[in-house]
Amino acid sequence: MKSSEDHCISIIMAYVRIDAQLAGTVAAVIDEGSFDAAAQRLHITPSAVSQRIKAVEQQLGRVVVVRSRPVRATEAGEALVRLARQVELLEHDVVAAFGLGDTGDGARRIRVPVAVNADSMATWFLAPIARIAARHPIDVDLHRDDQNYTARLLESGEVMAAVTSESAPVGGCLVTPLGMLEYRPMASAAYIRRWFPQGATDDALREAPFVDFDRRDTLQHDWLRGRGVDPWHVPRHYVPASHDFSQAVRLGLGWGLIPMPQAGDDLIDLGGPATRVPLHWQQWNLRSPLLDAIAAEVSEEARRVLAPM
Repeated sequence: MKSSEDHCISIIMAYVRIDAQLAGTVAAVIDEGSFDAAAQRLHITPSAVSQRIKAVEQQLGRVVVVRSRPVRATEAGEALVRLARQVELLEHDVVAAFGLGDTGDGARRIRVPVAVNADSMATWFLAPIARIAARHPIDVDLHRDDQNYTARLLESGEVMAAVTSESAPVGGCLVTPLGMLEYRPMASAAYIRRWFPQGATDDALREAPFVDFDRRDTLQHDWLRGRGVDPWHVPRHYVPASHDFSQAVRLGLGWGLIPMPQAGDDLIDLGGPATRVPLHWQQWNLRSPLLDAIAAEVSEEARRVLAPM
């Protein structure tokens, strides 16, 4: 259900005509994180950016950005960011429909913000994005987050689409199942000789250090709990980058759950249950040939790389 704040914003949007330029300025400030950076992107002065923000705040009667470092949107600001992105996307599609915008080096470019989890970005997601970028004048803006949190970026309007573990559609979005990203518990041969000479027993797992991605990553924790081991009493190393995570496991820093596209002959499977993470593609529910083309490329690549649902 919508909060009272959301309801008020909806009423305001229904009765106030929002200048697309003002909404676009709010989006630029949120994207770039400061008034100065937004001014450079928009080719205007920081004073002009400030005046536009004040103008839309006076029009709406509420604050749209928090003047922090980086600048962040209020709930009203998030609504404006969504509006700005949707207007830009629809304008791009209309221009392309007339054959004026998708060809030649001088074609007008559009920024496409997309949220994706780190392991997908490191293993399979960049290939379809590169193919789309070769055919369309887009500037891809990838937002990396855990697959359990990427859908939040859709809700805030920061992104147009997301790879997410959530199958329930975010309000105003469409969902397409992509497949399962499978992880296996793995370690280097030297690590296994040191820590698991008798195999990865429950007692050994209580003492052997593992590699954690970050403090929101629960894959290793859930796997240990499945073996009856309390993860909070096990030593761990934090390595918050997908490639570096797998490299840390290869160097013997600890064991870890490795996505199968990153596995190789230099790592040994510890046995035990695999972890399968369902991935879905969520995008704004708009009639947009560009968004649909991106979704088609992403889905095709997912069918090649991911395990079926």
